[in-house]
Amino acid sequence: MASSRRQSNGRSPLVNQQRHITSFFSKTNSPSPSPSPTFAKQTSKLNPNPKPNRSPSKSPSPSLITPSPAQSKPKKPLLVIGQTPSPTPSTPVEKSYGKEVLEKRIRVYWPLDKAWYEGVVKFFDKESGKHLVQYDDAEEEELDLGKEKIEWVKESTGRLKRLRRGGTSSAFKKVVIDFEDEDVAENGEEKSNADDDDSSDEDWGENVAKEVSEDAEEEDMDLVDEKEEEEDEELEEEEEVMKMWKRKGGGKTESKKRKACGGGGKLESGKKSKTGASVGNKEEFKLPLVEPVKKTESDKASNGFDNALVGEASERFGKREAEKFYFLGPKERRDVNRKRPGDINYNPKTLYMPPDFLKSLSGGQRQWWEFKSKHMDKVLFFKMGKFYELFEMDAHIGAKELDLQYMKGEQPHCGFPERNFSMNVEKLARKGYRVLVVEQTETPEQLELRRKEKGAKDKVVKREICAVVTKGTITEGEMLSTNPDPSYLMAVTENCQSSTNQNEERVFGVCAVDVSTSRIILGQFGDDSECSALCCLLAELRPVEIIKPTKLLSFETEKAMLRHTRNPLVNELLPSAEFWDADKTVHEIKTFYKRIKDQSAARSVSDVGPNDANSSEEDRPGCLPAVLSNLLSAGANGSLALSALGGTLYYLKQAFLDETLLRFAKFESLPSSGFSGTAPKPYMFLDAAALENLEIFENSRNGDSYRTLYEQLNHCVTAFGKRLLKTWLARPLYQIDLIKERQDAVAGLKGENQSYAVEFRKALSRLPDMERLLARIFASSEANGRNANKVILYEDAAKKQLQEFVSALRGCELMVQACSSLGVILENVESTQLHHLLTAGLPNIHSILKHFKDAFDWVDANNSGRIIPHEGVDLEYDSACEKVKEIESSLTKHLKEQRKLLGDSSITYVTVGKEVYLLEVPENLRGSVPQDYELRSSKKGFFRYWTPYIKKSLGELSQAESEKETALKNILQRLLGRFCEDHNKWRQLVSTTGELDVLISLAIASDFYEGPTCRPFILGFSCSNEVPCFSAKGLGHPILRSDSLGKGAFVPNDITIGGSGHASFLLLTGPNMGGKSTLLRQVCLAVILAQVGADVPAEHLELSPVDRIFVRMGAKDHIMAGQSTFLTELSETALMLSSATKHSLVALDELGRGTSTSDGQAIAESVLEHFVHKVQCRGMFSTHYHRLAVDYQNNSKVFLCHMACQVGNGNGVEGVEEVTFLYRLTTDACPKSYGVNVARIAGLPDSILLTAASKSREFEAIYGKHRKECEDNLPIQSCPDKMVAIIRELISVTANARNLNTLEGTSVGSLTELQRRARTLLLQQH
Repeated sequence: MASSRRQSNGRSPLVNQQRHITSFFSKTNSPSPSPSPTFAKQTSKLNPNPKPNRSPSKSPSPSLITPSPAQSKPKKPLLVIGQTPSPTPSTPVEKSYGKEVLEKRIRVYWPLDKAWYEGVVKFFDKESGKHLVQYDDAEEEELDLGKEKIEWVKESTGRLKRLRRGGTSSAFKKVVIDFEDEDVAENGEEKSNADDDDSSDEDWGENVAKEVSEDAEEEDMDLVDEKEEEEDEELEEEEEVMKMWKRKGGGKTESKKRKACGGGGKLESGKKSKTGASVGNKEEFKLPLVEPVKKTESDKASNGFDNALVGEASERFGKREAEKFYFLGPKERRDVNRKRPGDINYNPKTLYMPPDFLKSLSGGQRQWWEFKSKHMDKVLFFKMGKFYELFEMDAHIGAKELDLQYMKGEQPHCGFPERNFSMNVEKLARKGYRVLVVEQTETPEQLELRRKEKGAKDKVVKREICAVVTKGTITEGEMLSTNPDPSYLMAVTENCQSSTNQNEERVFGVCAVDVSTSRIILGQFGDDSECSALCCLLAELRPVEIIKPTKLLSFETEKAMLRHTRNPLVNELLPSAEFWDADKTVHEIKTFYKRIKDQSAARSVSDVGPNDANSSEEDRPGCLPAVLSNLLSAGANGSLALSALGGTLYYLKQAFLDETLLRFAKFESLPSSGFSGTAPKPYMFLDAAALENLEIFENSRNGDSYRTLYEQLNHCVTAFGKRLLKTWLARPLYQIDLIKERQDAVAGLKGENQSYAVEFRKALSRLPDMERLLARIFASSEANGRNANKVILYEDAAKKQLQEFVSALRGCELMVQACSSLGVILENVESTQLHHLLTAGLPNIHSILKHFKDAFDWVDANNSGRIIPHEGVDLEYDSACEKVKEIESSLTKHLKEQRKLLGDSSITYVTVGKEVYLLEVPENLRGSVPQDYELRSSKKGFFRYWTPYIKKSLGELSQAESEKETALKNILQRLLGRFCEDHNKWRQLVSTTGELDVLISLAIASDFYEGPTCRPFILGFSCSNEVPCFSAKGLGHPILRSDSLGKGAFVPNDITIGGSGHASFLLLTGPNMGGKSTLLRQVCLAVILAQVGADVPAEHLELSPVDRIFVRMGAKDHIMAGQSTFLTELSETALMLSSATKHSLVALDELGRGTSTSDGQAIAESVLEHFVHKVQCRGMFSTHYHRLAVDYQNNSKVFLCHMACQVGNGNGVEGVEEVTFLYRLTTDACPKSYGVNVARIAGLPDSILLTAASKSREFEAIYGKHRKECEDNLPIQSCPDKMVAIIRELISVTANARNLNTLEGTSVGSLTELQRRARTLLLQQH
């Protein structure tokens, strides 16, 4: 039955029972009615699959098993076997059938259902005269067709299969997918033959001790190897059916739907648990037959059943859980220290279990609850043989999130096979669950041996926690391999004293870890009251997990973390005890490195170790890495960063990842944040507002990378190149020489060299994610967690490890070849950066690769999963091989001696069965054979002997072969150890390749711009008084193109900001939708592109480096952080006012629109005045407050301009102007904003438009009259001193207003007073 061997999707089987697992969670006296253990045992041995009586029982007593809600839906129910048959609709006429009906369609009448079910005759057993019928829902039944009521039917092309319960909506589509075959094939074959795995040792009840030895034989006989299963797929269908019969009990397969026991109507499964307890019925939870019709109806049906699953599960298990787990209720629940919720130091992660509950548990249940009660916040993946099982509350999560199906019985239970571990653990972790992996560390044989030797009374094998997997600790999985974005785990701590005074500078310690690449970023920095540097870091890294000390972070920090993260998993650790301080952290790290050094010194086999002389100082285990040493020597200026590292290490220690991470960690210092000290800034600073408003990494629509600057520049072909590009974009260069070096490198990869760069990219496109792959290999070189030697795994983990190792070697070889070839081609390019990358930046690893190339055959090892080392590679293996050869040579020499002794050269060695080196002697020489020769076997004309020497040599040969095999098993770990010795070189190779990949990506990106492109000219500063400059001719947009704009092309513009003889600020007006915001964005994006080192979409561009870009754009609030739209706007503005320098670039879009016109205009003018006269930075200020244009029309420091448009009456509503946008930057101010035109475009009713146009003219007339009076009577005078005072108070008020505790108190009153003063100032000017 080839169809029954489809690959499993990870569901637990419903068709086949799990005797060992169900009984594992059952006490001896099961609440379900069942025969006595003795009776069950006898029945199982005498007739494990009794033939069902197909007549319904007349017994009046109902079934004692509570029916599942699913039973109310149409399905084939279980028959009740009784001694009194009931009449059927018709009596079948006995007829003899044979092989002639094979593969024919048949309908079989089920009397209890009073219905017909279709299937196919698959096999005929001559001995019993019975046929195997496979129904359309993949269930099988052995029938005597002559005694059944049947009908023969023609092949139907549109058969519908009965659906399994718990599937996704795809199950209701037109093509109905039936998973039952899968479960029979993989899960069923393994789980029904549950004795072949190690979970058969479990506590079955009171008879455990007696049954362990009895079950051992069954386990050996039932063992089914996965390789054998794969080979079976190639057999003919008839042979497969016979094998399936044999596996199911000697050809006596019965449909589980109809099984029943006689008497009382008690339902009974085909298999019993070892105590004889009934294990329930999986069929109760299957979906009824659903006929998919139209797609919309199908979707409705799917949604309806999906929603019903929760209700069904609640109805099925709710009563039991409420009664049995009363101590989980809100009134009864306590933690392990018996504290209740609400008590001080209550720990919700633990659970106190009452003594009466513990007494009711079996040994297996007790073991599970011991783990669960200490980890109530996690989902347990509990290993039982070849399967991971989820019980009780965890089973509900497995059914909901993993689409697993509940097993039979009253207890929630589901599971999946070992091979689906990575897939399922990643799914749960990505959804925000913490997964606790509990592995078996003992086999049943070891358990029995321990019981005999040590007198242990344990009835359950040992199990240990081997991993805790969360969003930030995933190291493997399908989604991880396809998504290059890092998943950062970030620990944050703060100087507590700074949180009490908002005006003080905050100090943060941060540790960000990407576990998948072993990258650790450490830093300590001062920050402002807005936590701007921290927000920038959060917006750049987007951590998926946060670690913080309990109740230690300030309210403002908590708000910042809430605003600039995307639903991370938050972990609170106790200060000092769990979130270590600096001293504790340094002590732990030094202890670890000292232990590694001692282990390396103790190794006598290897000549070099992790403290190899070729390794850099920071890689030596005996001393701290350079980054940590610098933080340690910094004293108080590094203590918070070390404490953040301590919190991270404690957390990772619980996940068994701390030592793996530290051993090969790649430490990096956090780049300067721009808030700590006056040291030269290596990077432009982009805060969170700039990253979000300019859509650098995420767009504002759905948060993905579509139409972002990153997507425009991302033409990298390697995953590690993509990650590096993100780092470059988040931190554009600031120092002029570094910018020019990168520009030279990008230019060197264009023009005549671009074809070579493209070939280089093609070669790299075949690479896996080498950075993550190397990290996994480094981690696997030391046994830890799930890789520990004591963990019992059934999948071939060594083969997978070897294949990854070979893949890494091939990847490194490919990178070396590609970089070397490119280096030869680019030898004469005038770029110091390219020369450095392709010479000094490329580690000399040719000899190392040659060593591994000569060590073993990569292709053969990858295919076979086994390394056969070449001679001279491994001394231990070579020694074992030499010993085997010596013995074999001595046996050959002994053969020659025997020929000479017996005088016959035809005497030879033969092998018969397992006996080797049998001396085969002709029959006529039997009398000459010495008496000490042992006769082993004979054949016609020959006798076979072992001489005493042969027997002795065979013992030695067996020992030598064993030593050879042991050496062969350890060869992979020794080669991995040797490979890891040069981990710094492999990482340097990846780093160089990734940098080349990003440079080529920047070189290619300009080809995707629309219009002309140029290399920006970076201007230096000859003196401190020189005015910074930005000048662009024909500036286009790096992202927007004609094909994405619909009608027309993007209009480039000439723009100059700052520089000699030019205003440093643009005051931009124009109609709504005229392109003002777009112009602001394209200038900012052009600056970022230029300082990243890329070309820009312009005919010409000159730029003085920008140290920071401030962007205030769009209307948004942060309600969750307690900030309205206007407060958010003022908060970002306050940050600009306090942090901007002469070399900054400010982009303000419609500041002041969140309040009344008078207040908004007053604030906007005050802010503009501050930037123009106090900060004197470059900036752009777009506004609809046309009064500002009047006030600054004679100010040489402000350039008035607008986005041009044409105004006409058009063909629309009379009296409503129609505006044509020209998107051209034009000098002077625009007279009005034409907002009614936007209302027309939006489709407002004509009556509304007419009224709005009339009132607009009315307001303009009043405003114009008032303005003229002011011009005649009160000359306009600027009041810079008063404005500065207002601005200063604005900064203070907005800072204080961010604290929710004072939001409705003092700060609001202060803000009101400030608005009143601004209004008075404005009226004075009018």
